[in-house]
Amino acid sequence: MSYFLVLFPLLILFVWSFTGRWSWPHLLPETFSARALGELFGGYSGAVQVLLSSILLSTAVALIAIAVSVPAARAIVLTAFWGKDFLKFIVLLPVIVPATAFAMGVHMLFIRVGLSDTVVGVILIHIILCLPYTVRIMSEVTAATGDRLEAQARVLGASPKKTLISITFPLAMPGIISAFCMAFIVSFSQYFVTLLIGGGTVTTYAMFMFPYIQSGDRTIAAAYSLLFVLSTLLVFIVLERRIKKYYNIEDVFFFS
Repeated sequence: MSYFLVLFPLLILFVWSFTGRWSWPHLLPETFSARALGELFGGYSGAVQVLLSSILLSTAVALIAIAVSVPAARAIVLTAFWGKDFLKFIVLLPVIVPATAFAMGVHMLFIRVGLSDTVVGVILIHIILCLPYTVRIMSEVTAATGDRLEAQARVLGASPKKTLISITFPLAMPGIISAFCMAFIVSFSQYFVTLLIGGGTVTTYAMFMFPYIQSGDRTIAAAYSLLFVLSTLLVFIVLERRIKKYYNIEDVFFFS
């Protein structure tokens, strides 16, 4: 039943992607068309190039967000310092504050420092939006695993580097996978903040897809949406397979 709930909407998108005419009250399309294929892969729209650049941008955002979140989560969970609760609150502000007000404030700052209308500015704003999720995920994972195994490894003579590679990363890897997936989704789906900070000069797939969804052309909108979902799923599967093979992790999220 769960597979049906996931796959059925994708099936509807797939059918709409090849539909020429599908009006009420017909249960099946009246005519079929390959117009969407030409739009996506014809070369004149640039959809594939924008998709690949968006995947690279979101991957960079997710990796940087994880690099920041892992030590931040360990500091929050494993150490006691003044202002810890306030720091937790600050991390959650991008989620609590409305996106419009938050993005406008960041945009004003980026204009002053010269980061507006740049790829670096878009990456930074995406990282800020991802940190509440990645820090929360890594904090929960760190709280669950603790640091006892790391301390035991150090007692037995393991170096800090060996402990990091053999103990810390394998224990944190399931959480890192989850955090990466969440950060990738958040970054890949951003439209408003990318348009605002990027100023239209930095184009992502979400920006490319949104006008077609608003236009009412269901065939083209469905094709773009289907490619959006499939490309995201493909990135997750490739990432999980690689990490599962390297670390010999049995628990997976997508396919066993």
